[in-house]
Amino acid sequence: MHVGFGLGIGLILAYATAEAILSSAQVLILVLLSAFIAVSLEPIVVGLMRLRLRRGAAVAVVLIGFAAVIGGFIALVIPPVSTEISALTKAIPQWLQELHDHNSQLGRIEDRYHIVAKARAQFVSGDAGGKVVSGLLAASQVIIGAVSGTLIVITLTTYFLIGMPAVRDFGLRFVMADDRPRAEDLTNRIVLQVGRYMLANLATSVLAGIATFVWCLAVGVPYAAVLGFLVAIMDLVPVIGSTVGGVVVSLVALSVSVPTAITSLVFYIVFRFAEDHLITPLTMKYTVRIHPVATMIAVLVLGTLLGLIGALIAVPTATAVGLILDEVVFPKRDQTGAVSGVLS
Repeated sequence: MHVGFGLGIGLILAYATAEAILSSAQVLILVLLSAFIAVSLEPIVVGLMRLRLRRGAAVAVVLIGFAAVIGGFIALVIPPVSTEISALTKAIPQWLQELHDHNSQLGRIEDRYHIVAKARAQFVSGDAGGKVVSGLLAASQVIIGAVSGTLIVITLTTYFLIGMPAVRDFGLRFVMADDRPRAEDLTNRIVLQVGRYMLANLATSVLAGIATFVWCLAVGVPYAAVLGFLVAIMDLVPVIGSTVGGVVVSLVALSVSVPTAITSLVFYIVFRFAEDHLITPLTMKYTVRIHPVATMIAVLVLGTLLGLIGALIAVPTATAVGLILDEVVFPKRDQTGAVSGVLS
């Protein structure tokens, strides 16, 4: 009876813990992303501190640079978006006029499908109005969630950067005193390797963005700066990022011509090959090398569990796991095997 009671209590506690983790999953993802960004920016902060800046001042310089990048992206995006909205606003009256013109293409479509009458009936019944209101509410919730999530990530990243030494020392207190120096050395190496990987990945992404900008200018694809920035951001995601960015640019190139879209697609195929075999080996030569199969598995697993954020942190996580295996797990296994061989 006591065993059954204890087992029941254990199952209840496990279920309650799982429910709590699932309900706070979004918050945990934001915390994980903030910690990952802080670890990625740590080498820059350390480099600025070597220039005799205090840690707080170094963190402030990094955050100002990050804010400048975000501000530059917004400055690039707002003009084309406002231009397209203005063009759409001017085009709507012309479209409405063409709908009532039986000789125009829109007029012939209206005569066949009676779009205006069906839309009017939907609004009269109230269904369309409710759907519009619910859609607007959902969109506003998404925007508010994105803004609040961004503010949370920026705030937590700032705290993590400022308190990185304290956080590291606190975590090391969970390790036995005899093993603490080795754990501290391994932790520093993991932070260094993750930071190096992210800086190398950032350099590769910047090259991808510049190549996209130059290509779009050369073949006349519109919004070259915005597309270059978009490809640079997408290229941060390993394995699939640059491919998705190339597909987006090729689709935008369709607005110019089909041959331009095809040549853009060929350009990104060639660039992806050069990135995998020339650029990435040069930028990643100071980081721990991860087998492509391990990289793919890490991206698929973490991408499935955590979405885009999981895909972004997949390779650094695999790097950390690889270091732990090489420094802690495998040496013990090899030593045990050697001892067993001697005893036999």
